[in-house]
Amino acid sequence: AVIGRAGAMAAAVMAVVPGGGDFSDLREIKKQLLSVAERSRERGLQHSGKWAAELAFALEPLPLSELPPPPVLTEEDARDLDAYTLAKSYFDLKEYDRAAYFLRGCKSQKAYFLYMYSRYLSGEKKKDDETVDSLGPLEKGQVKNEALRELRVELSKKHKAQELDGFGLYLYGVVLRKLDLVKEAIDVFVEAAHVLPLHWGAWLELCNLITDKETLKFLSLPDTWMKEFFLAHIYTELQLIEEALQKYQSLIDAGFSKSTYIISQIAVAYHNIRDIDKALSIFNELRKQDPYRIENMDTFSNLLYVRSMKPELSYLAHNLCEIDKYRVETCCVIGNYYSLRSQHEKAALYFQRALKLNPRYLGAWTLMGHEYMEMKNTSAAIQAYRHAIEVNKRDYRAWYGLGQTYEILKMPFYCLYYYRRAHQLRPNDSRMLVALGECYEKLNQLVEAKKCYWRAYAVGDVEKMALVKLAKLHEQLNESEQAAQCYIKYIQDIYSCGEVVEHLEVSTAFRYLAQYYFKCKLWDEASACAQKCCAFNDTREEGKALLRQILQLRNQGETSSTDVAAPFFLPASLSANNTPTRRVSPLNLSSVTP
Repeated sequence: AVIGRAGAMAAAVMAVVPGGGDFSDLREIKKQLLSVAERSRERGLQHSGKWAAELAFALEPLPLSELPPPPVLTEEDARDLDAYTLAKSYFDLKEYDRAAYFLRGCKSQKAYFLYMYSRYLSGEKKKDDETVDSLGPLEKGQVKNEALRELRVELSKKHKAQELDGFGLYLYGVVLRKLDLVKEAIDVFVEAAHVLPLHWGAWLELCNLITDKETLKFLSLPDTWMKEFFLAHIYTELQLIEEALQKYQSLIDAGFSKSTYIISQIAVAYHNIRDIDKALSIFNELRKQDPYRIENMDTFSNLLYVRSMKPELSYLAHNLCEIDKYRVETCCVIGNYYSLRSQHEKAALYFQRALKLNPRYLGAWTLMGHEYMEMKNTSAAIQAYRHAIEVNKRDYRAWYGLGQTYEILKMPFYCLYYYRRAHQLRPNDSRMLVALGECYEKLNQLVEAKKCYWRAYAVGDVEKMALVKLAKLHEQLNESEQAAQCYIKYIQDIYSCGEVVEHLEVSTAFRYLAQYYFKCKLWDEASACAQKCCAFNDTREEGKALLRQILQLRNQGETSSTDVAAPFFLPASLSANNTPTRRVSPLNLSSVTP
């Protein structure tokens, strides 16, 4: 009878869920969201309930006649009702053992789920309490949730007998994930998504387990409108931002334009591709719509931190403190505020507080690693970054942080490994490529280093350092023409930005070019570059000396050479690697004024 009921429920749910990308009947979707929000709350799944309720709120209200009917009770539900009602009240007060005690022996799907979930949460709570009490936040957590093995045995029996509904399958998947049985967990979550496609929790767990696009391709997912939300979310996680933004735009066009969840996800996506202005404006808009929202505010604070917007970050920190000072995100925002004020000990303290509230909170581990780096405590930084990677292997900042730490410790082979991992996660981020290039340089693998620097320039060099490093590499290898070419392109890039030049390397570039043109007997170009050198403190004397030499040689009747004035081309070694070649014209210095 139980098997039949679980199957019938699954069939009933599948029958009413519209196919993939079909948002034609928004009223039906709203009914489903309200229904699943209620069912999630009945089982103590607060976050899934909240997600569905937020999404339902973004759609037009339903008339009384169209509201979803209350769920039909079975004989078993009626028999377990008293025990369930009592246990649910204990569950809501976080008395999980007490709730489980009164639910033992219950047969109905809802009561059985709450019984197993109470046992699971009881084990998690004990584990977290023990972690906080006995270990410093940086020590390797040896504490395990003791209930997991028993739960796995019991749930796998039910699973084999096909007696688990969508919520039961979700819990079974969570238990498997906690036991590091990732492959089995993915299969179970996919099954849960098929049986109950409206439950966001199962989709979200899948997001956390899929680490690359290939795995995603081979999943057989149910063809429902929920899949669109899942794909948008996973694309954001996998740094496939263009695809994610397209998905979110189509969801907005379909009728979810008021959804604060979608708006926040779009802001996070822009944050991930470092479009800081766009992300900031979307977050500001989100704060107007939902002023007491705390989720994602740590990401907002990261953006304010990068832009060094102290007053705004201070306001955000005070505002969140008033709303709820013991939320993980609030602690991270305050930590960022102190970090921006260079009070790194205080910042680390707040990140530690965040981790006491939630030891699996990814952002806090990474940010704490950064603070320990600032305090020159490399071993603590390494541990913090490793914890971040344990929580989420896709966190490129933690891999990059580990690379930086081992760079300080002068361990280039370790460095290389971590920077490579960071680069795999962010293939178009020039910072990872420059770091990789520096690593190869230290290991004397200069051809690889050249490729990295050129690629960093080709993808859009954020810090405008790739060309200088490439030029210095050519200098080292006595490839003067290529070095000159890189310096020319660098100077053109710097001045084309229209920003005030505070780059230390500009003087280096002019100095090298002055000497290069001098060797080539191109007196006019050499003299123009030498004059530019005089504008910088560190090259002033050399510039003056070169000008004197040029004047002397001209007086002696030396003529300017004409055979070297041909435009430069990219060296074959760089263009071989499918890199776009760019022709560089000789530097026109008349337009360059610091």
